[in-house]
Amino acid sequence: MRILIADDEPNIVTALEFLLHKSGHEVEIARNGEEALALIESNAPDLVLLDVMMPLRNGYEVCRQIRGRAQGRRIKILMLSAKGSEADMQKGLEAGADLYVTKPFSTRELVDKINGLLAS
Repeated sequence: MRILIADDEPNIVTALEFLLHKSGHEVEIARNGEEALALIESNAPDLVLLDVMMPLRNGYEVCRQIRGRAQGRRIKILMLSAKGSEADMQKGLEAGADLYVTKPFSTRELVDKINGLLAS
């Protein structure tokens, strides 16, 4: 499966990229919202790991843009954020995310959630 990691925190990106490769997934990296949208347009992934707070466009905007595109309806979206309030989670789900996970998180548990989303 193809997974796009859209996050501007190098430590998170490195850890997730390693674990997802190890799980047999193809991984692409976007460091900001604009880059994420360009990669989704050119090479639609099966799943997007989407950070909420990114440069150029935030995760909520990117999520709504993905869902507004015809091919974007089949892409699974897992939002990652340090913003863990009920209102923030609700905002992510209303933007179109399939799942909302707060930072810090267990990378192993996150990989399990990713595999569960991809299997559904």
